[in-house]
Formats: sequence, C-alpha cells, structure tokens
Amino acid sequence: MSPTPTPTISSTPSRTAEPQTEAKPKATAKPKPQPKPAPKPAPKPAPKCDPNYSGACVPIAYDVECAGGSGNGPAYVSGPVRVTGTDIYGLDRDGDGIACDS
Repeated sequence: MSPTPTPTISSTPSRTAEPQTEAKPKATAKPKPQPKPAPKPAPKPAPKCDPNYSGACVPIAYDVECAGGSGNGPAYVSGPVRVTGTDIYGLDRDGDGIACDS
C-alpha cells in the first residue's frame, strides 16, 4: 500500500482577489421643505374707551356726542350708557346716571 497523502492546511483562507473600491458615502434623502405657516394677522388695536362710562365704549376724544343727537362730534356713542365716574362729555343731560338714553 502506498502512503496516503496528507492534506496541507493553510493558516490563511484562500480568497479570490476582489477589486478594491472606494467607499462612497450613501446619499441621504433631503427632507422636503415644510411650507411656511400663514402669517398671523396683526391684532386689532384695543378700543380706547373712557373709564367714566360702562355699557358701551365711549371713545376717548376731545368731544363725544350721543349718536342721533344734535351734537357735532367728532366722536359718537350709541346709548344707553351708564355714567360710572365723571360725565366729562356731558352725555347725561338729565343727571340720572344714564347717558344717551333719549
């Protein structure tokens, strides 16, 4: 009998040579631009009401008259309006605390 050949064992595995390629960064999808929110409307300025009256906004002006009366304004208020302080515009003609009631 002839001796059996002994297989040779290599310490490094045999690989076929693969071409070396440079690692390219993966393209990431850009996020879609978000639509800009609609601009908020400018707040309306708060009416400047005279604190001497309640029940309706009596504007702060150099002269206020009851709407529908014979006064020449330039500002008008529709009544009735309660006088809670000093009737600086003379709107309560009869002095009962209620202005522009007639």
